[in-house]
Amino acid sequence: MASVPSLAATVHQRVADALSAALPEAGPADPLLRRSDRADFQANGMLALAKKLKGNPRELAGKVVGEISAPELISDIEVSGPGFLNITLSDEAIVRTLAARAADDRLGVPYAEQPGTTVIDYAQPNVAKEMHVGHLRSAVIGDAVVQILEFTGEKVVRRHHIGDWGTQFGMLIQYLIEHPQELDHQAGEQLEEASQQAGEAAMSSLNRLYKASRALFDADEEFKDRARRRVVDLQAGDEETLALWQKFVDESKVYFYSVFNKLDMEIHDADVVGESGYNAMLAETCRLLEESGVAVRSNGALCVFFDDVKGPDGNPVPLIVQKSDGGFGYAATDLSAIRDRVGNLGANTLLYVVDARQSLHFKMVFETARRAGWLKDGTTAQQLAFGTVLGADGKPFKTREGETVRLVDLLDEAIDRAASVVREKAQDLTGAEITERGTQVGIGAVKYADLSTSANRDYKFDLDQMVSLNGDTSVYIQYAHARIKSILRKAGDAQPVAHPELALAPAERALGLHLDQFAETVADAAAEYAPHKVTAYLYQLASLYTTFYDQCPVLKAETPEQVENRLFLCDLTARTLHQGMALLGIRTPERL
Repeated sequence: MASVPSLAATVHQRVADALSAALPEAGPADPLLRRSDRADFQANGMLALAKKLKGNPRELAGKVVGEISAPELISDIEVSGPGFLNITLSDEAIVRTLAARAADDRLGVPYAEQPGTTVIDYAQPNVAKEMHVGHLRSAVIGDAVVQILEFTGEKVVRRHHIGDWGTQFGMLIQYLIEHPQELDHQAGEQLEEASQQAGEAAMSSLNRLYKASRALFDADEEFKDRARRRVVDLQAGDEETLALWQKFVDESKVYFYSVFNKLDMEIHDADVVGESGYNAMLAETCRLLEESGVAVRSNGALCVFFDDVKGPDGNPVPLIVQKSDGGFGYAATDLSAIRDRVGNLGANTLLYVVDARQSLHFKMVFETARRAGWLKDGTTAQQLAFGTVLGADGKPFKTREGETVRLVDLLDEAIDRAASVVREKAQDLTGAEITERGTQVGIGAVKYADLSTSANRDYKFDLDQMVSLNGDTSVYIQYAHARIKSILRKAGDAQPVAHPELALAPAERALGLHLDQFAETVADAAAEYAPHKVTAYLYQLASLYTTFYDQCPVLKAETPEQVENRLFLCDLTARTLHQGMALLGIRTPERL
């Protein structure tokens, strides 16, 4: 079905046409339409137009009003103040537009006019290391951006740039060669379906091995030498060394996938392309940079310099692509990834959901890629920088002992808290259903709290607030959705049917006008990579529905037609809440 023009877009066009008809000498003019608390919309464009034409804005506004004849759309239009147009829509127009949205599986949300290919880099844990609270934001924000972009028709290629290469593997592999029994855990299941138990077993094994190898590395100089030689073997492609390295990677993936499954995120093995995936390109990347003059040798290292990047001493701070000992830095890997993503994957847009503390690195990487011609006109690269997760004290979130919080522990606690809330409210749920809903509510609470804050800001991790039934939380929205589903189940033979001929109560109008803004909200969120715009919309929708529920009896409305019309508003609200939450990766149970 074709997309449904919003009421705002329709009114904007009608007023713009009236402006052109009333004041042809002004040429195309923007009516500057916005929502208003004095009417449904207010157009302020006459003030700027009057200044341009050296006329009286109220008189010009009156001429424009005279050119507007749309009784099916506008029930009242008045000139106020210095020349504002206050516009009130007809109830019929509101209901007919909502009916068109309800008839569409996509709720009238259009596909992007010119979709492209976006490669998004997010959810990047490190091999042989435990995931902690710092890994939460990249995963949650990245997943929501993926869902939003795909819903608008963009081709999205996911990339999980895991940390699977580096000198630490020499230590780990050498220790495993000398102590082969230390990594004997067998998952016994598909990686992408790894259970929490399998993940915990894998990480327990890796943690034990890492601590033992580190202790030996620090205490035994001969082992340290053997470990360093093993790094050389790894980089040279020695078969035995690579096979053991792969064992670490596979064992880590069992753990990674168990955590992502708990987060209710789809992560596919084909999308996991770590640092090692670009090893074959590193030497060529450096050669191309040096031959083109983009990078130069400085004290033996291959560097790129920037006029506007200086250290505290005022001297230029370079991007080091290759170290003086011949080793490759992170920049070489990131630049090789850009070459691959643009050249082989055909990306128009590159997104990196990465901690804000790496902003300078990516600024230099992107500029280097442009100088080298790997980011051409029409291809954009952008870091979606995110802030830090803070504790209640406003400091980086830590355990009481000052340790980094394990992500699994944090999620388990959220699920436990949510299950308590569900259990307290549950009326007809079984124990198994309470457990399932507790997981959906708990994980949803964590995701929503993260996404409801603009990504580049820090936010406080407060589980008590996250699982609250009141305020701007996913739980509030989930319970609003469940309440609607309960009403629809109790409706019996009455069906949701739109009745454009009926007059709307103020709460019905407010709810209807907000429902009509869903498509524009999704478009804005996609254009700005801003999931928080969706959370803000959904919270307001749930709040407006609560007011509607309190003020407008549904099943006990005065007439059968009014019952049907209010059931229609309920049904469309539930569908919109469900779709909006799905874009955030959050479940909306039908019973809570």
